[in-house]
Amino acid sequence: MAEIILKGQKREKSTKGALNSLRKEGFVPGVVYTKGGEALSFILDEIALNKVIFTTETHVVNLQVEGLEPRLCIVKDIQFDPVTDKVIHVDLQGLTAGEKIVVEIPVNIVGTAIGVKKGGRLVQATHKLAVECLPKDIPQHLVINVEELKINDSVYVRDLNYDNLAIMNRQDAMVVGVTTARGVAADEEEEESAEASEEAEETTEAAE
Repeated sequence: MAEIILKGQKREKSTKGALNSLRKEGFVPGVVYTKGGEALSFILDEIALNKVIFTTETHVVNLQVEGLEPRLCIVKDIQFDPVTDKVIHVDLQGLTAGEKIVVEIPVNIVGTAIGVKKGGRLVQATHKLAVECLPKDIPQHLVINVEELKINDSVYVRDLNYDNLAIMNRQDAMVVGVTTARGVAADEEEEESAEASEEAEETTEAAE
């Protein structure tokens, strides 16, 4: 999967005043947690961090803090300013090679469903799925092709299968489906009935 390098500085002060000053200067404070290791407080350039936050894909972060060994991480939690929606704090989770991790991955819907072409409406109930996998297998997104979905068809977690990862959401959770638009159901039933009649007539003629 894609890896993005973020260069930061070690953060020494954590008082409210110090953090607000850093934010005014264009920095975002954060903490990286590593299993079995000490948490590291740092600051990152806001513009560089936004490239990781405001995206529809999952990225592995190569965190390079001055004076320390680079660490591979993923974004674990983000805090936004309730007024400006700017990122005011970020938590990163350190990755360990050979050790599985649970991470939320965006769902990417592709294709135009048969049901939509007939007037139905595509509804995406789940935009991210929690998956367990090794760091090397973390996908940028999970692709679901909906081209074969008819009206009232749905894709559930139990229908999904991807190599080298396990989806941790409930098996009966709906991910995406096509709902009935007004008047469409009746039209579709008439169409199916007509097709069935044609098939019956062809069978009768063949028998004669």
